[in-house]
Amino acid sequence: MQAPPGPTRPGTEPTTDAPAGGGRTVVVPGKGPAGAERDGATAAGRSRRWRWTARRKDLAVYAVFLLAAFWVTSQIWVDPAGRVASLYSSDPAQVQFFLAHSVRVVLHGDFPFYTDQFNYPDGVNLMANTAVLALGIPMVPITLLFGPAVSFVVLVTLGLAGTAATWYHVFSRHLVRRRLAAAVGAWFCGFSPAMLSHANWHPNIISQWLLPFIVWRVMVLTRSARPVRDGVLLALLVTAQAFINEEILLFTALACGVFLIAMVAQRRALWSAAWRPLAIGLPVCTLVAGSLLAYPLYIQFAGPMAYHGLSDAVRDYGNDIAAFFAPGSPTFGGHERANVNLAPNYSEENAFFGWSLSLLAVGIVIWLRREVLVRALAATGLFFAVLSLGERVSWWDRELVTGPWDLLVRLPLLDAVVPTRFAMITSVVIGMLLALAVQRAWTLRGPEWRHAKTVTVAALVLALLPIVPMPLKVTTRPPVPDFITAGRWREYVGPGQTLVPVPVPSMGNTHGMRWAASTNLDFKIPGGYFLAPRNGNTGDPGRFGGRPSGIGELLDEVATTGRTPKLNDRQRRRSLDELRHWNAAVLVLPLRQHNAEPLRRTVEQLVGPARKDRDVWVWDVRPLSARTTAS
Repeated sequence: MQAPPGPTRPGTEPTTDAPAGGGRTVVVPGKGPAGAERDGATAAGRSRRWRWTARRKDLAVYAVFLLAAFWVTSQIWVDPAGRVASLYSSDPAQVQFFLAHSVRVVLHGDFPFYTDQFNYPDGVNLMANTAVLALGIPMVPITLLFGPAVSFVVLVTLGLAGTAATWYHVFSRHLVRRRLAAAVGAWFCGFSPAMLSHANWHPNIISQWLLPFIVWRVMVLTRSARPVRDGVLLALLVTAQAFINEEILLFTALACGVFLIAMVAQRRALWSAAWRPLAIGLPVCTLVAGSLLAYPLYIQFAGPMAYHGLSDAVRDYGNDIAAFFAPGSPTFGGHERANVNLAPNYSEENAFFGWSLSLLAVGIVIWLRREVLVRALAATGLFFAVLSLGERVSWWDRELVTGPWDLLVRLPLLDAVVPTRFAMITSVVIGMLLALAVQRAWTLRGPEWRHAKTVTVAALVLALLPIVPMPLKVTTRPPVPDFITAGRWREYVGPGQTLVPVPVPSMGNTHGMRWAASTNLDFKIPGGYFLAPRNGNTGDPGRFGGRPSGIGELLDEVATTGRTPKLNDRQRRRSLDELRHWNAAVLVLPLRQHNAEPLRRTVEQLVGPARKDRDVWVWDVRPLSARTTAS
């Protein structure tokens, strides 16, 4: 990136005091020359006051980004607690649980990197589950005042707008001179189809507002005269990003490395100038960031409930080649049914640029191929686009060949990466290419310059219109029961005991997690949606959920099918043993739960008749826990 010359300050442009009319002073009736001068000064001051200064242009761009983010999240803002992404609600419930955990960290001094407030008694390693502490802790006032559901939609809105704004800031200062060019490129970085897809569920992934500064500081480090200072600054940014999302931080580091290699491969002289500051700054960055992150990373990789690597199903998440040429589902030209099988699921539409933008990106590279920067960006974007295809390269869901990711998937750190997300690097590369193309078109001189502007505007409209962001599709979700919000649960649940939602919380049943989050985790629950080692053995490969639960699987099947099973003595004994293991105090079934009646009859076979309390059925099972404690 190249820093542009400093902008001209408003009001410093050359001026002339010569009056109009060949030096004659025009006198307005009733006013002398002094009055005319005052009027002229007033008009000039008014003109200067309402000029589009550089700062006002920046503020206008930021406002557009914020309005666009509100447009995307508008359907959730109508009712943050009662609406959620239409396809599934598991990830938002998990994030809201983590936001409530941040409240406990601040107000009660809870350990930030591990909790047993869910998946009791095994607990959950939060460092290995992206607990978004760097987002959750600043949001504590909003979470306390309005609840974690509001904090969630605030984070999504600010994630989209903030990412676009920080890319604009870096682009306009260090990549291009034209603010229009910076705005176009930053728009795509903040509102690309991949960002819109993750906005449904993953505020930690779309909160990329630190990444532009990390990339900028890496580039500064290559030519730094003060590498120690710059290494420390980079380390602080890296540390903060690690508590937002480590995977995105790893992608950024890999992208910077590939880009620098692509630059040096074309201009060997660059290495002679860059290696000395890098040789000093990178070790300093590693030492400082490593010191700050040493204990959290120890907990993540060697602490309780740590896991090593993801399950095979997630590691195989790759893009179909056709995904690069289709518009994303949450866009103007997108359609969910058309994108079936092109991505692992609707929350992982990490490519989906559309035909027109894909062709435009190739055209920009060909047009600006003489620029070293453009060639390096093209190599970087292509490299990660290929990696995003996963272990098996496919075209319209037909497997073609084994992908290069198959050679890397078992390496340390990379074994915990979701490969389809590598395409998000390609999205940023395309944003930079768009900015460079607009900059070139707006700086051409000669007879062809107006024609270049017209062609550029037409190409941008044709490429970006199909992927214009649309409001995220939402659906309603059941409210948190009055039994929870009114605090009636406190009459049943004591310290160290659990409240057991029916069905038991799991990847597909996360309403119980929302109940706990709405109380800022004042009670513990078994199960939940999280990543943990298989069978609870620290160090094993990760899976979604904790130890297999007999009663959990039983109630999940009843909730899904609506059929009441006839339980035998073995099933009853196993279920009662699990309730004792969880130190259960009360089982809670909302009256409006789907298939509530079959669920009630099933639980009654285990622990006896239910009692209605407000809007739920409850089973007081404290005598079970008391017998366990006495024994």
